Amino acid sequence: MTVNKSDLKLPETRKYKLPKQLLISVALVAVVSTVCFLLSDLIGYKASALILLVTVSLVAMMFDILPVLSAAVLSALIWNFFFIPPLYNFHINSAEDLLMFLMYFVIALLNAVLTFKIRQAERSARDKEEKENTIKLYNTLLNSLSHELRTPVATIIGAVDTLKESKDRLSSAHQAELLAQIDTASVRLNRQVENLLNMSRLESSMLKLHLDWCDLNELIFSVVQKLSVTNNKHQIDFTANDQLPLFKLDTGLMEQIFHNIIYNAIQYTPENSIIKINATYHSDQCVITISDNGNGFPENEIKFVFDKFYRLPHTQSGGSGLGLSIAKGFTEAHNGQIKLENNIEGGAKFTITIPAETSFINNLKND
Repeated sequence: MTVNKSDLKLPETRKYKLPKQLLISVALVAVVSTVCFLLSDLIGYKASALILLVTVSLVAMMFDILPVLSAAVLSALIWNFFFIPPLYNFHINSAEDLLMFLMYFVIALLNAVLTFKIRQAERSARDKEEKENTIKLYNTLLNSLSHELRTPVATIIGAVDTLKESKDRLSSAHQAELLAQIDTASVRLNRQVENLLNMSRLESSMLKLHLDWCDLNELIFSVVQKLSVTNNKHQIDFTANDQLPLFKLDTGLMEQIFHNIIYNAIQYTPENSIIKINATYHSDQCVITISDNGNGFPENEIKFVFDKFYRLPHTQSGGSGLGLSIAKGFTEAHNGQIKLENNIEGGAKFTITIPAETSFINNLKND
């Protein structure tokens, strides 16, 4: 698992208003000073200076410049008043102690300013990186949509224009062919729009589950039937598991998960490939596997498969790279997991594991 620098964020302390930042920084310096004062016989006033400098550095990492400078000045004054002999006044007898205090004051200010500037530069670099990633994401989205939406729209417009202008001269077979093209393009267009809307729901964090008792056998049969209508070049093999209980799931999201994975297998496996679906349960978890006997995935590409807009290199057009990402998002919305691996005998296998409340039909009738 790789971690981006942009993922490593400091606590959101800069969101605090300035008075609260000042209060926290002053309180932090006061607490550290009190602890150092209580331990002054053990650590001495020079070690206390180092501890206070570290405290100022911590404040500089968290807050804006004014609280940082306030902490630096306050720590210098406290160190002078409570730690440098003679105690409890600001007079310094020793030239060495005076020089040390002046050095502390300058170092504290420089440390505060430089640490704050470093954090500011890092934040600017992080913001720049996030903007570049956002621009890259939108470019990918626009490039994808420019093809995935334009193609079906152009097909529909072309077929409709032909029907309008040459309807009387077209044979029934030709008209039926044009209507079939419109139907296919409309389904494709609808699928892309649904994917965009689903991805928007995921990224807005507004997705809410509507849990209800779900018969997985019935749900999978429904998805298979819908896909079989538009596809007769692949064999989809599913046998109902009569031992399955009912699961409390979001039926709409589960249907989208199955549809996206099976459709992906149909789209990227050779004709006459066999897609097998198996549903079972273990300890209040429903487990669904969807496997095929196609070419599988390159091992070094598997970790990227669920990324948004990702498509395997050198694959045919016809997808936006959102289907599997949405399947993963909807699975995780159920607190589940989805895993992809290659079958030993060839092809790919998706395993979906979702914890869910279970009940058998007899139990529901009794209830």
